[in-house]
Amino acid sequence: MRSISRVSAVAVAGALALTALTGCGGDPAGEGKNAGKVKIMVGGLDKVIYMPAMLTQRLGYFKDEGLDVSLLSEPAGVQAETALVSGDVQGAVGFYDHTLDLQVKGKHVESVVQFSHAPGEVELVSNKAAGDVNGPADFKGRKLGVTGLGSSTDFLTKYLAVKNGVKTSEFTPVAVGAGQTFIAALKQGSVQGGMTTDPTVTNILDQKLGKVLIDMRTPEGSQAALGGPYPSSSLYMNADWVDGHKATVQKLANAFVKTLKWMSSHSPEEIAAKMPADYAQGGKELYARSIKSTLPMFTTDGVMPANGPETVEKVLKAFNPNLKNATVDLSKTYTTEFAKKAQ
Repeated sequence: MRSISRVSAVAVAGALALTALTGCGGDPAGEGKNAGKVKIMVGGLDKVIYMPAMLTQRLGYFKDEGLDVSLLSEPAGVQAETALVSGDVQGAVGFYDHTLDLQVKGKHVESVVQFSHAPGEVELVSNKAAGDVNGPADFKGRKLGVTGLGSSTDFLTKYLAVKNGVKTSEFTPVAVGAGQTFIAALKQGSVQGGMTTDPTVTNILDQKLGKVLIDMRTPEGSQAALGGPYPSSSLYMNADWVDGHKATVQKLANAFVKTLKWMSSHSPEEIAAKMPADYAQGGKELYARSIKSTLPMFTTDGVMPANGPETVEKVLKAFNPNLKNATVDLSKTYTTEFAKKAQ
């Protein structure tokens, strides 16, 4: 039986009164009746790229640290970001690139545990359009699926286009979510391709609905497409909350780093067996295969990879007018303090 509540940002907002004390730093010493209670919004709990969130809970590592963690889910990382910034939750599991985007908007958010050093994303093209779309240079005039507008799939799609001579105004990103909604959009022809993650990728390939154009599930794939390591999935939090709740943040880091190490020493089948059964919508074998394809993206220590922030900044500045001429203090977009102590 699932122990997770799937709620929308609206529903979370309705519970704001209950979380205000912890969300707004009302317990700065990390002590008292709310100590250890944390709400984390995930940009898609069933996505393999965010697997450490649910896996940590299933392995009991939050509980081992004395934490009471509630995992909530939204279909796209940009919605997880919104829930965090509004104070509805204390943490978000999503892409590190949001910390740069938010900094230039005056919000100080930082990655405290870096799950990955590659995006884990795949750019696909539908079989119907495969003859005409052979790479990002052919994006012009196309409708391309992304999880949400302003999401990291949106960011990366725009970068790939601009890098290959296509202006962001020359194609149309369409918010189609992930999983069955992405697959349906591909089947119906409402998008000719798009960017998504596993298990959606493996299901599309298994159903022979499309083919891979660009695979960024490995560090090598990230290097080829983006020119370097691309730290993506992470636990990021408001810096003020982190500073006021260091004991709790350290416990979160301990739990997540323990999970990353566990993942590195277990097979895809063993990992799949720990996850909720309904995550394997295409069957256990297919789900294990999707985990195997994505495992190379994960770090084993939760520490920000060298030169990773610089790659992300380069990618975002290539197309994002808010960042293009802005000065970003990368040192304030992440911390390695907690992950290193967790070793």
